Amino acid sequence: MDRRHALKVLGAAAALPSLAPTDGDKAPDPAATQGPAWTGPAGTPSDPNLVTPRVWWPRKLLDGELVTLAALCDTIIPADGHSPSASAVGVPGYIDEWASAPYDDNRESLVKLRGGLAWLNTESERRFGRPFARLGESERNQIADDVCYEPKAKPEFKGPAQFFDMVRDLTATGFYTTHEGMKDLKYIGNVPLQRWDGPPPEVLKHLGLL
Repeated sequence: MDRRHALKVLGAAAALPSLAPTDGDKAPDPAATQGPAWTGPAGTPSDPNLVTPRVWWPRKLLDGELVTLAALCDTIIPADGHSPSASAVGVPGYIDEWASAPYDDNRESLVKLRGGLAWLNTESERRFGRPFARLGESERNQIADDVCYEPKAKPEFKGPAQFFDMVRDLTATGFYTTHEGMKDLKYIGNVPLQRWDGPPPEVLKHLGLL
């Protein structure tokens, strides 16, 4: 991260001096995000190989940021009796890939995401003396409740609420487009059928088609 980008992140977060990087804050190896080797057609960004997909740009979130993001994603969609948590199906990696994309209309997304994660840890340290990922469920929810709805957020939480809104949308998108998320919704598309009987007569009658 260059100096200009670092200053933008700190400005977005209104970060305190206590946000010194930890030993875990090292950039992930870009080679580790590229997926297994592909021996068939190379594919291009406009015509990607969907059999063995690859990311065409390095993911930029640091390890420590991914830990915080995973905790936030799991606060938004935790595991329950019939589906796993958001982080268990790879949602933080999806958000990292999205925010790291080198598109002109996406250049501020990484700054906004990093700034929000920095704020989250600052607020967590201020309230509970621990980073967000080390909080219990009720403590995380206390912070989330203050930023989960921007129209009703207090003035000091307006910016963080916009960050939370972005992550909530991305978390839901990432989770509910996985096999586990579609199963959680009881979505039955993309399943081969032995026969197709069409809409039942009462539906056709209601629509005036009978």
